Amino acid sequence: MLHGPAAMGEPWQPQPQQQRLPGLGNASEPSAWPSAAGGPGTAAPGGGGAGAGAGAGAGGAVSPWDIALCATGTAVAGENALVLAVLFYTPSLRAPMFLLIGSLALADLLAGLGLVANFAVRYLLRPPSEAAELGAAGLLLAAFSASVCSLLAITVDRYLSLYNALTYHSERTLGFTCAMVLLMWLLCLGVGLLPLLGWNCLRDQSACSILRPVTKDNAAVLAVTFLLLFALMMQLYLQICKIAFRHAQQIAVQHQFIATAQATSTRKGLSTLSLILGTFALCWIPFAIYSLVADSSYPVVYTYSLALPATCNSLINPIIYAFRNPDIQKSLWLACCGCVPSTFSSRPRTSSDV
Repeated sequence: MLHGPAAMGEPWQPQPQQQRLPGLGNASEPSAWPSAAGGPGTAAPGGGGAGAGAGAGAGGAVSPWDIALCATGTAVAGENALVLAVLFYTPSLRAPMFLLIGSLALADLLAGLGLVANFAVRYLLRPPSEAAELGAAGLLLAAFSASVCSLLAITVDRYLSLYNALTYHSERTLGFTCAMVLLMWLLCLGVGLLPLLGWNCLRDQSACSILRPVTKDNAAVLAVTFLLLFALMMQLYLQICKIAFRHAQQIAVQHQFIATAQATSTRKGLSTLSLILGTFALCWIPFAIYSLVADSSYPVVYTYSLALPATCNSLINPIIYAFRNPDIQKSLWLACCGCVPSTFSSRPRTSSDV
């Protein structure tokens, strides 16, 4: 016996069903890639938003912001791989200072690879994998944490090289520096394992910060930690600047230099200090403050627009800390051209070179 429209002589029509796109996430929603916002970092966009799963998938549109992050990660990985190759194949670059530069380059290299891996997990991995998402987030968390810690270690090393100029080379041996770098990396790797060990919000989406899978409380702690580390770096660099100026004055008096020589050294120290702190602050401070005060109701475009400059800091680090060094410049010239230009100056670093 027929019921409904067919019983009344009306043709039966199938009811439309809701179409579902492949994937659990939305291409416009950011997923967490934890950053080094202060040792342990906060997260950034890359693969699913709060309440979302893995990524957009084959059926969804690829976000231009994710493409930009992936391209930035590729450039970061390539640039820092070049720094590591120069340090590895140049036997003369084995001083503690170059070991710290190598640690920074390795951290930024892993950060670049993490951005690429996060893109792959979001758009290429099918079916979506929770373990892969947490693994990519952990890699980024560990890498950016190690990057910021390496920057802090370089700052401390520069401070000690000026504050204890007479005993620095005897106290800061290569073995001691290797032990400190290894301890730092173990700590950062431990931080990177936290998402896989349950420190995430995948089981409670209401606890997520704007940057999945970091919780709101963890994001606040990480942002505050970063701001404290930045304040410490700024204080150390101010002390470095004072010591460098005092040394420059003493050298000028001993050698009876004219006033313009000291003025040039002072300007160079200030410009270097401004470059280091200014670049680091412009890249990371807005993102850290935003991750501290924002919640999941904020438009995701804000997250992306602040996270992209933060990742670009890993693109700028080799220029500031590696390519400006005369010894590394010389090695690059020898590797690329087989010679060193006659105009190249390999003047040793002095206390005025902050």
